[in-house]
Amino acid sequence: MDIGIELMAQLRDSVREKQNFHRYEHTLGVAYTAACMAFVHGEDSLKAELAGVLHDCAKCYKNEELIRLCAEEGVALTPEELASPAVIHAKYGRRMAEKEYGIDDPDILIAIAYHTTGRPDISRLEKIIFIADFIEPLRDQAENLPEARKLAFEDLDLCVYNILESTIRYLERKNSPIVPDTLRAYEWYRDRRLCK
Repeated sequence: MDIGIELMAQLRDSVREKQNFHRYEHTLGVAYTAACMAFVHGEDSLKAELAGVLHDCAKCYKNEELIRLCAEEGVALTPEELASPAVIHAKYGRRMAEKEYGIDDPDILIAIAYHTTGRPDISRLEKIIFIADFIEPLRDQAENLPEARKLAFEDLDLCVYNILESTIRYLERKNSPIVPDTLRAYEWYRDRRLCK
């Protein structure tokens, strides 16, 4: 896939038409944060920006609609995902990026699919999109944002681990279900940190 300025502009315009103002501003924040992180960590900055532009492409659908679309198109959902439908847009976003936007790069598609949950042993691009979604400039709620923003440009693995740990603590405090991918990702990073 040849990623150039024209394709990027077309994708931004298409996404802007489907997202409300705040979601689109978040999308731009993730895209630009991801591109900057890619420069620092030796990743392809255009791929990172493109994945950032499309990471929330399925957020234009309500949760009920996403569940229906996933069922119709054979996108498997776990009971935990059905109980926490806010994460489903990532899985369907992968499908949408491929079908509607013509993305065929598996690295970009996987980064979109796991940007909300993470998973064990993720690629560098996946780490960048996962982190950029958490730290982009408009985010202001997470208690560990200053640390995460610093780590994002120093140590991707430690940053992913810290975000996963804080996400699990937050979900436990709210007595919310934790999707299996997030739990497995946290345990994978935790076990590797303890083995050092």
